[in-house]
Amino acid sequence: MSAILPGATLGMLGSGQLGRMFAIEARRLGYRVHVFSPDSDTPAGEVANASWIAEYDDEDSLKEFANTVDVVSLEFENIDVQALHVLEQYVPVRPGPLTLHTAQHRAREKTALRNMGLATAPFHLVHSADELSRAQQELGEGILKTAAWGYDGKGQQRLSPQADAKSVWQNFGTDEAVFEGLVKFRCEFSVIGVRTEAGDMQLYGAVENAHANHILDVSLAPAPSVPESAVQRAQEMTRVVMEKLDTVGVLCIEFFLDEHDEPIINEIAPRPHNSGHLTIDAHYVCQFEQQVRAICGLPLGTTQQRQPAAMVNLLGDLWPVHGQPNWVAALSNPLVKLHLYGKQDARPGRKMGHLTALGDSVAAAETTAQSARQSLLER
Repeated sequence: MSAILPGATLGMLGSGQLGRMFAIEARRLGYRVHVFSPDSDTPAGEVANASWIAEYDDEDSLKEFANTVDVVSLEFENIDVQALHVLEQYVPVRPGPLTLHTAQHRAREKTALRNMGLATAPFHLVHSADELSRAQQELGEGILKTAAWGYDGKGQQRLSPQADAKSVWQNFGTDEAVFEGLVKFRCEFSVIGVRTEAGDMQLYGAVENAHANHILDVSLAPAPSVPESAVQRAQEMTRVVMEKLDTVGVLCIEFFLDEHDEPIINEIAPRPHNSGHLTIDAHYVCQFEQQVRAICGLPLGTTQQRQPAAMVNLLGDLWPVHGQPNWVAALSNPLVKLHLYGKQDARPGRKMGHLTALGDSVAAAETTAQSARQSLLER
């Protein structure tokens, strides 16, 4: 298929911060952007050329939307795959239904990864209290996760081997789940890949991640705790996943680094990822420009990093009851870059933006980023 050139209109399913950063890069490259989501007054809607406000199962609206764009991508995986099938009748959708169908459902995801011969945490598919009990007996302590519609720690419960399976299953409120045994790991990290329809691929280096309350808190690149041999193996695993799922666009894989410095896949996300936000400032070509290039069939950019970097998330917890965080204090260091997502309602746990800091070393960048975030609370 021929390249979709600047001047064309790109469609985005979803209108949150990932869609916003995609739209900013797309418009810089000379594209128009239309976003589709059930919400109004959205982060992506603020910078897009047009917003379509409708439910993802509204086939008439999807058809109308498809007829206004030249290609469609997505910013999150909690969309019924049927929406992609509807859109594909009229316009290319990248990544396609296979990638979304696999990534949005933990049972399908884990099974697919196992069938690819890739290392994951030990797991059992669970459909009843009896199956949960057997999984506990075999795996011991673990985490029960809903099969679908989970992110940022939602739909998860850590269970001891003694937890009453019948009671837990009754309260969990699902008929399908995954029980994962715990993995002893040194750190968590991610690798982001980008792939075109022709199969051209670029892979970013590893980003080390730390979480707080199941939400990404800090990302560091290059990952200071991950040996280069493990980075290379994780990149190769990412390559296998993207090729097997025929992914066109950006895909992130979250890894554990085990006690033997081996990467173990935790989960995949078929889109740009929070841990890759630092690529906007730290890399020659960021993950969002790569998403534009990949879905449009343009040559991919380099994934080379300019300088060591750290990113810290800004959650609604930082906002005072009245007023704004101390932006002046946070930006007093010229190596700090601020990214806000245009969300007006600051709630605890809600991602409102991020700070990225550059430095001569990862440690220096992290110190700068953490200090800048802390200074937001100064009065």
